[in-house]
Amino acid sequence: MTSFTDDARIALDNLTDRAAGLVNPTIRLGVTGLSRAGKTVFISSLVHNLLHGGRLPLFEPVQSGRVSAVRLEQQPDDGVPRFQYEDHIRALVKDRIWPDSTRAISELRLTIDYQSASGWNRLFSPGRLSIDIVDYPGEWLLDLPLLAKDFRTFSEETIALARTGIRNELAQPWLELTGACDITEPADEMRARGLATAFADYLKACKSDERSLSTLPPGRFLLPGDLDGSPALTFAPLILPPQGRPEKGSLWAMMERRYEAYKSVVVKPFFREHFSRIDRQIVLIDALQAINRGPEAVQDLERALTDVLACFRPGTNSLLSSLLGRRIDRVLVAATKADHLHHESHHRLDALTRRLVDRAIQRIGMAGAGIDVMALASVRATREATVKRDGLELPVIVGTPIEGETIAGETFDGLKKTAIFPGDLPENPEALFASFESGDRDVQLPEVSVVRFRPPALDETGGGIKLSVPHIRLDRAMQFLFGDRLA
Repeated sequence: MTSFTDDARIALDNLTDRAAGLVNPTIRLGVTGLSRAGKTVFISSLVHNLLHGGRLPLFEPVQSGRVSAVRLEQQPDDGVPRFQYEDHIRALVKDRIWPDSTRAISELRLTIDYQSASGWNRLFSPGRLSIDIVDYPGEWLLDLPLLAKDFRTFSEETIALARTGIRNELAQPWLELTGACDITEPADEMRARGLATAFADYLKACKSDERSLSTLPPGRFLLPGDLDGSPALTFAPLILPPQGRPEKGSLWAMMERRYEAYKSVVVKPFFREHFSRIDRQIVLIDALQAINRGPEAVQDLERALTDVLACFRPGTNSLLSSLLGRRIDRVLVAATKADHLHHESHHRLDALTRRLVDRAIQRIGMAGAGIDVMALASVRATREATVKRDGLELPVIVGTPIEGETIAGETFDGLKKTAIFPGDLPENPEALFASFESGDRDVQLPEVSVVRFRPPALDETGGGIKLSVPHIRLDRAMQFLFGDRLA
C-alpha cells in the first residue's frame, strides 16, 4: 500500500510524536463518520461539555473530581486547518442551527490537567494530557482500500456494484456512456471529462437523502475541494477486456494514469500524514437514516463499515510498533441520533449497530482488540413524554422541528414544538438481516422517525452563562476513548 519512502516518513513522524509526548503526553483522536452522521456536532459537544463542566457521570476522571482544568491550546500541526469550535458552538447554542458538515480535515488540541488515581503515577506523570482531535470526512477513509487495488480491479468492482439493486437505475447514464466508449481510441480530454462528470453524478445520486447509500469511493469526487477540475479527479472506471494492457496514448492509458495519480496525490498523503498517526478512533454512523431508506441502504452501510474497519490496524502498541507503525488500539462505532428514539429502544439501536459491524470485526480480527459499539446523541434535541390515545399511554419525544419540516401535512416554522411517536426497532435485529441476505426485497423495515429537530434552547445561570450542551452517552464515549489515559 505504501512505498519504502512513505514508511520512512511515517516512522519519522511517529518518532517525532513520541519524543514530544515525553514532555507533553498526547493522544491523537480520529473522528470520522459517513455522510451526515454528526462529526462536527460530536466534537463541538465533547469540547463544550469538558470546558463548561457538563454532566458526565460515566466519565470517571470528572465524576471523581480528579480533573482540575480543561483548556484549548494551539494545535501542533500548523499546516492543518483548525477545527472552528467557536463558530460551531455558537451555531448550536446561540443560533440553534446545526453547523456545517465536515468537508476537509481539521484539528483541535484540548488539554486536560488532572490528578492521577495512582500514587505511583503521580510521582512520574505531569498530570496533563493533550487530546489532538483530528476531524476528517468518512469518504476519505473509504478511499484507503484503493491503495491496494489497481485500475482494473477498481473498475471491475465499481461497475459490478453499480449494476446491482437501485444503483443500476442511478448509474444508467454513466454506464451507457461508458459502454459506448472505445477505450483503445486516442485519449481525449473532453471524453474523459464527460465520463468523470457522469460518474460523479452517479455517486452524488447514491449519497442523496432519498437513497442514503454509503459505499461511494473515490471520496474526493463527492468532496473535491481545491482539486476540483484537476486531472487527478478527471477519471472514471472503464469496462475493460479480460486481459491485455492499454496502449500508450489511449483513453484506457489516460484513465489508468489518472487513477494512479489520485492515489498518489490524494490518498497516500492522507494515509501518511494523518491516518497513520492516529491512536484512538471513533466512527459515527446514521443507522436510523439507513433503516428508513430500506434494506439496500442498510446492506450498503454494512459494506461501508466493513471497508472502513478493515483500514484500521488494531492491537496493543509495543514500544517498537508505537515508534515505527503505531496501531489504533481503541475503535468506537457509534450510532448517532439516539434522541430520535425513546430510551426503551436505545439498547435495540446498540444491538442493530453491533450486528452491522460484526462481519467487519470477524474479517479483520478485531474481536477483543479494543472495539466497542454504542448508541449516542452528541446533542440531545428532544425530551421524552407520554401521551394518552385510545386509553393507552404512548411514549413520545418532544422537540422543535426545523423550519420547513413537514409532519402529517403540517409544515413547521422552527418555533413550534411538537410530540411524535418515534417508532420501535426490532428486539432482535438478526431476523432483519437474515431477510436481507436471503434476497427478500419485500421485508418490512421498522418505521423510525427521521424528523429534523432544532438544537435545544439552553437555560442560563444567574450570571448569564449558558449551561452545557445536553447529550446521551457522550460521557461513556469519552471514558472508552481516553478515560484510561487519565487514570
